Amino acid sequence: MAAGAAARRESGPGPGGEKRILCVGLVCLDIISVVEAYPAEDSDIRCVSQRWQRGGNASNSCTVLALLGAPCAFMGSLAPGHAAENLPDVTAHDFELVDFSQYKWIHWEARNAAEQEAMMRRVERYNRDRPAAERVRTSVEVEKPREELLPLLGLAHVVFISKDVARHFGYQSAPEALQGLHSRIQPGATLICAWAEEGADAMGPSGELVHSDAFPPETLVDTLGAGDTFNAAVIFALSAGRSLQDALTFGCQIAGRKCGIQGFDGIV
Repeated sequence: MAAGAAARRESGPGPGGEKRILCVGLVCLDIISVVEAYPAEDSDIRCVSQRWQRGGNASNSCTVLALLGAPCAFMGSLAPGHAAENLPDVTAHDFELVDFSQYKWIHWEARNAAEQEAMMRRVERYNRDRPAAERVRTSVEVEKPREELLPLLGLAHVVFISKDVARHFGYQSAPEALQGLHSRIQPGATLICAWAEEGADAMGPSGELVHSDAFPPETLVDTLGAGDTFNAAVIFALSAGRSLQDALTFGCQIAGRKCGIQGFDGIV
């Protein structure tokens, strides 16, 4: 199924007329092998169990948003079979199918930067001619420390940067990264950086710094998708009008719950 077909099928508001949150990016197949302990290099180790699971940052975030109760949609390339190779990323041409009046928030997983920049510019143009209540909020997750993705930092209302990106610039903590990279985002935007067991920090529109501790589970089970879960929970809270501090804490809480279960079922 093409990206455009997926967007057409998901058009229209959610239950009760509530506008949706759209996630744009990757869906893929994760093959997860469970072992007794982390294997040493070049060692042979028996697999206790194995499962196949739908993955991809944007796809995972959309799953979590749905579990939290948000009307949402995913836009990406889907395969008709169990597995596929070389699926194309969503293009700006595909994105022309999106009816912005149906969405209150659009989130991108940074991938094909030039195409995504054109998508974000289109949302900017749409917002210029509309009252605040009708504008679409935007967010982007920049996870990979790739130079071509960095211009996207300046194009969204909410920007998530990874620990890897922060370290790419030489920063050794989330607050340090926020202070150092704040000049790269647009005025009035929010910059967020999660730092695993140290929790997460954010710099709000007025330059205020907020922090949330991590909420680790009693038993660590599965961290795959924890970052996607954090992003989704923060977006869910901010889109509902909660404060940045509340959203950051909620994101850490939900990400902590996810680390205590396999997959995403049972996250709420």
